Amino acid sequence: MRTTKIKIKNLFGIRETELDGRSVEITGANGVGKTSVIDAFRYALTNQSDRSIIVHEGEKEGEIIIETDTGLSIDRRKRTEQADYKSIKENGREVMSPESFLKQLFSPLQLDPVAFTLMTTKEKNRAILDLVEFDWDLNFINENFGEIPSWVNYEQNILEVLSDMQSESGEWFKERQNVNRDIRNETAFIEDIAKDIPEHYQADTWEKYDLGAAYKKLEQIKEFNSRIERAKLFRSSYDAKLRKIEADKMIEISAEEKAIAAERESLLSGIERMKAEIKANEEKLAGLAGKLEDKKALAESRFNEAKTKLDSDMSVADEYLDKQPLDCAELQAEIGNAENMKRHLNEYNRMKSMQEKLERLQEVSAEFTRKIELARALPGTILENAHIPIEGLTVKDGIPLINGLPVSNLSEGEQLSLCVDVALSKPNGLQIILIDGTEKLTSENREKLYSKCREKGVQFIATRTTDDTEMKVTYLE
Repeated sequence: MRTTKIKIKNLFGIRETELDGRSVEITGANGVGKTSVIDAFRYALTNQSDRSIIVHEGEKEGEIIIETDTGLSIDRRKRTEQADYKSIKENGREVMSPESFLKQLFSPLQLDPVAFTLMTTKEKNRAILDLVEFDWDLNFINENFGEIPSWVNYEQNILEVLSDMQSESGEWFKERQNVNRDIRNETAFIEDIAKDIPEHYQADTWEKYDLGAAYKKLEQIKEFNSRIERAKLFRSSYDAKLRKIEADKMIEISAEEKAIAAERESLLSGIERMKAEIKANEEKLAGLAGKLEDKKALAESRFNEAKTKLDSDMSVADEYLDKQPLDCAELQAEIGNAENMKRHLNEYNRMKSMQEKLERLQEVSAEFTRKIELARALPGTILENAHIPIEGLTVKDGIPLINGLPVSNLSEGEQLSLCVDVALSKPNGLQIILIDGTEKLTSENREKLYSKCREKGVQFIATRTTDDTEMKVTYLE
């Protein structure tokens, strides 16, 4: 879309002037109205102006009319004593939402492309990335990443959004660093615990092992073996015990015999002295034999009683004499091993808990990595499917590159050429560029800028300050 007519009357410093659809360079000294032409054109498209006075001094109404080769006409009038007027028609019919309609016809840099060269690198990068036409919304973010990060500015274009997501200064990267630090710490703790735990440690086995029952079984075996040992000792001492009780009997009898003999001697020696008692003593003497037999019988009875008890005890011992002691070495070793293994259970369970936490951390880290890598990969996919109005544009880590170089590495001439591409980012819009103050450029760069516009078939209105006292319009095609 190109203009075929631009008519300005009583706007800013212009009394009245008219241009056709050709590119022009407007020259003259300061104050002759050069910039007023560009300001009037901007006002027609945006209904805005940086100037406080829009209508020419002394007039009540200023007007600009723009017509294009597609049937579009713009008639905007600024009035001082009544409401402003505008008429935006396409093929003779008023358009709906005229201001919104006009905004779709141009990019801001079309109205001041040289401003692109004065931008910071960050501003230039953003302006270039804004040209990538890719339809997206927050659902696109949620579907790809499973969330809508709150720390990202979604007023940016999609490539800047993705760049922020994968950036080392972004929350995902920082959170992944924190998680990875926790992973390293947990891994170190696990390794420290694992070095003291036996290889192939079966925690379930030792958790279920009944140490109390094993000890009870071991004690039963030891008691059984002890009884066998005591039985053998008891049997080996039987004869000695029997001899002892027989000796006790003989000693007792001998003692009684000696006592009786002594008593007999005493009695016999006293017979002479105790004649009167002879009869009694003789009777008593006669009874001594019976008394001795009674004593012998008592000793024999005690012997038999002791022997009976000994035989009874021996019968108990005889139950174990033919039995073999049980080998408890294996059970003893098993219990010792179980005790040792059970000592590791608490540390093993702590290690397992850490391993489960480690797995969860690794999953979280992997998810952050997936999101970061996806945010790095998506720009390539987007650029494959998006409309890119600038030849040679690629994006790496959120930074636009022109033929592999960042914008800051381009020469002034290359940046001017780029600014035309940036300005004309709406291929179906108005194909005109307003270039104010080209005297700031070298003659070579100014000519390159004009040539770039001609190559792209773009109409331009340029102003250049000269010493001429009157405004001069030079058609350049």
